Amino acid sequence: MNLRQLLLHLPRYLGASGSPRRLWWSPSLDTISSVGSWRGQSSKSPAHWNQVVSEAEKIVGYPTSFMSLRCLLSDELSNIAMQVRKLVGTQHPLLTTARGLVHDSWNSLQLRGLVVLLISKAAGPSSVNTSCQNYDMVSGIYSCQRSLAEITELIHTALLVHRGIVNLNELQSSDGPLKDMQFGNKIAILSGDFLLANACNGLALLQNTKVVELLASALMDLVQGVYHENSTSKESYITDDIGISTWKEQTFLSHGALLAKSCQAAMELAKHDAEVQDMAFQYGKHMAMSHKINSDVQPFIKEKTSDSMTFNLNSAPVVLHQEFLGRDLWIKQIGEAQEKGRLDYAKLRERIKAGKGVTSAIDLCRYHGNKALEALESFPPSEARSALENIVFAVTRFS
Repeated sequence: MNLRQLLLHLPRYLGASGSPRRLWWSPSLDTISSVGSWRGQSSKSPAHWNQVVSEAEKIVGYPTSFMSLRCLLSDELSNIAMQVRKLVGTQHPLLTTARGLVHDSWNSLQLRGLVVLLISKAAGPSSVNTSCQNYDMVSGIYSCQRSLAEITELIHTALLVHRGIVNLNELQSSDGPLKDMQFGNKIAILSGDFLLANACNGLALLQNTKVVELLASALMDLVQGVYHENSTSKESYITDDIGISTWKEQTFLSHGALLAKSCQAAMELAKHDAEVQDMAFQYGKHMAMSHKINSDVQPFIKEKTSDSMTFNLNSAPVVLHQEFLGRDLWIKQIGEAQEKGRLDYAKLRERIKAGKGVTSAIDLCRYHGNKALEALESFPPSEARSALENIVFAVTRFS
């Protein structure tokens, strides 16, 4: 069976029940205004979000869900996909990653590549430097910029795969046999490395040293950001005094640097000046921050939330709640929410919702959204610019 056939059957192959344990995922505003009482629901519903992404994809020429198809249809990944089937029945996080790549109902996995293409089209060719006028252009986007969008997605996908590595010292009997989990880790490492190798090869083919430097620094930022997340994600660190300024710095590294620097690199490939490059960087940075904060807020605003549903204790609402509450009271709330040595997330969630953390996180999301929109004002009005604005609107509306 080749990968094309496997992709058609993968949702059935990967239909293991239960939610795998992911041990590699977590995650400065000077003044934050509160918005009083707020009980609305985010407009980033699947239907609304899918419509925004679908309209944006029409502008850039083809669906970004097929952006990395050349790499995914290689013989090497075809073999890896067959090996992943052996993990069915276990709780290895690589299964969740594989299911998400095949069936991404929220259209968020390819968001970075889509934004790179949109901002490339919004900026258009450089009016000052005409040295790239002979480059191939399709739908207002240079072929090298499309290659950059693919590279950005390859790097992001590689990170998702590498984050599916399980800490074998924390396995539970329900996760599956030890040898299967060890095998899953090996597949996650090898497949992630393969994607990164393809990304590096694509970067070299662009033959632009500044772009290589930008993407290499983004990869370094990602690794540093994930390291910070892992160092504060264990339950023994849940009471660490992490301020919102520190949170923003770390979140930019792990969630914003890749998109921001990819947007800047797209402008460099089109020979735009430093000012345009900086505006593209600012849009990518602030849009990514808004998107991350929107994700962090979701467990606190969904109308139907399972009592057993956990949330990241280093997410924006929690960090802000801790800042407003003070360290001593926060430690007391953590203690009151623990039962028999385990944290009762439902009880802690209600305590956080009763404070100012959630509303302040929404304000922070809108703050970054406004900054992203300000950066877009330097680009001429166009369909692509409107699509970029709509993406911001989709992640900053909460009522």
